[in-house]
Amino acid sequence: MTTESRGGEKQGMESVKQAITQYLVASTAHMHGTPSRTDPAIVASEVERLNSSVRASVSEGISPYGQPADFQIAQLRASDSSNALQRKADGHGSRSPQAVEGPRGLPAGQYLTLAQAIQKMENGELNAETLTAQSIARATESQPSLNAFIEIWADRAMAQARAADAERAQGKIRGPLHGIPLAHKDCFEIEGHAATIGSRARPAVTASRDAHVIQRLKAAGAVTIGALNLNEMVAGPTGQNPSFGDCCNALDPARISGGSSSGSGSAVASGAVFASLGSDTGGSIRLPASVQGLFGLKPTYGRISRSGCFPRAYSLDCVGPLARTAEDCAIILQAVAGHDQEDPSSLNAVVPDYPALLDIAAEKSRIAILTLDGAEACDPEIDSVFRTFVGHVEHLFGTVSAVDFPQLSACYAMGDVISKVEAATLHGQWMRSHADAYSQAVYSRTEPGLHVPAVRYLEAMMVRARILREFLDGPMANVDLILCPTVPIPVPLRTDADMEKAGSVFNVVSAITRLTRPFSYLGVPVLTMPVGRDANGMPVGVQVIGRPLAEARLLSFAHQMSVA
Repeated sequence: MTTESRGGEKQGMESVKQAITQYLVASTAHMHGTPSRTDPAIVASEVERLNSSVRASVSEGISPYGQPADFQIAQLRASDSSNALQRKADGHGSRSPQAVEGPRGLPAGQYLTLAQAIQKMENGELNAETLTAQSIARATESQPSLNAFIEIWADRAMAQARAADAERAQGKIRGPLHGIPLAHKDCFEIEGHAATIGSRARPAVTASRDAHVIQRLKAAGAVTIGALNLNEMVAGPTGQNPSFGDCCNALDPARISGGSSSGSGSAVASGAVFASLGSDTGGSIRLPASVQGLFGLKPTYGRISRSGCFPRAYSLDCVGPLARTAEDCAIILQAVAGHDQEDPSSLNAVVPDYPALLDIAAEKSRIAILTLDGAEACDPEIDSVFRTFVGHVEHLFGTVSAVDFPQLSACYAMGDVISKVEAATLHGQWMRSHADAYSQAVYSRTEPGLHVPAVRYLEAMMVRARILREFLDGPMANVDLILCPTVPIPVPLRTDADMEKAGSVFNVVSAITRLTRPFSYLGVPVLTMPVGRDANGMPVGVQVIGRPLAEARLLSFAHQMSVA
């Protein structure tokens, strides 16, 4: 191609981009009745990026007999063998909580773990009233510096705790969580409470009933001490919230808390609660867990009901626990996992005894690391910590192989398309009526979803089952678990990750989420665990990725690596 012809092609592309930009300016108002608040050139560039990525990813074509529902069929058919280990676990009996020093020098032992608190309650060394009072005191003390809570429900929580103690005195014990103080991301319906979703744009709606997972926790006897802060509209990886104030990192308030389950991470890391439920669309459980030295589980898509949980994207969202140990995550998962007929995406699959499997589910697991280079490469500092951790893994599990997944960036793009289109579908009603109430970052992230062609969205949905099978038959063909860093850069300062700064939001989001979002698209379970520190003394997390319904294996691996 001559220089002249290349110049002509470039000029032609610029003309196309200008035409797209002009169309988007007109169509935002005319086609959607929504005011545009984002530089149209930025919106056009984002739409072009997403459109091109999906087109390239489906170049092999689409089966005329396929449909989006094939994805969950593929999940069940390829489920991990650890989901059926229960008979082997039955011979192990109950297990006592082990002392936790903290993975690779992280201070997990600063507070009682959930498992240790349960043991002390069972032994009569502690009661619910004492534990809940301590939790409320820590939450109140740390609130000015961390802003982890939207509301602290001290009187209500203490009443619940005293009722739990009265039940225990009468011999009525609902389960391991009886009388344990928890708090959750303010995106779950709780009867009598109007969840904020971290936003002023959606009119407050008082819930008439509890979300399914809240029902399960209440039935298990858990105490709820408040509602936790989050990124606005469950959309953002940093904890930044212009409406309710930023949530800050419990280890260094000058740094991001991660998001969007930011308050969940900060409340657990600060010792205010033993564990918390968050939601994860592209990393929103894993990110706050990683940057605050916690364990966070994004389960298999459909493993935990989303009924009553405010969505970002129906086809990607997962509910899961954040806690200070893998064992604590297993206890919470045990309480909330299972089929829910009110959630159409809920998987009807057996729920094993996750705590009982902690010592055995990862036995003889074959481990690999995901090769990351080019745009996916990690900061050298993160890579160094990761490599050191892999050395520890090899000592316990044997040789660790390396696997490639060339479709990683394609999975990111297709997850991004689904997220933006489904979010724009939901938020269009409030963007029309309360546009100015949105932060600039959330509005700009959602606006491109109005313009992604419907064909691209359906293509991303249609090829999902095929790409999941290619992932399982490719990089996971000869291994049980794949490891890769959670956040590929050192934990940023809040000032450096300001998404409200003009033109910054898309770069900030991609820099933090580029290794988490692809696995949300695949729907596989992913557990992040702390493995070391960066040069600033902040945690470095590693994702442990498994086949569908491999939660028992993931938790067992993380537990064994933590106490080894």
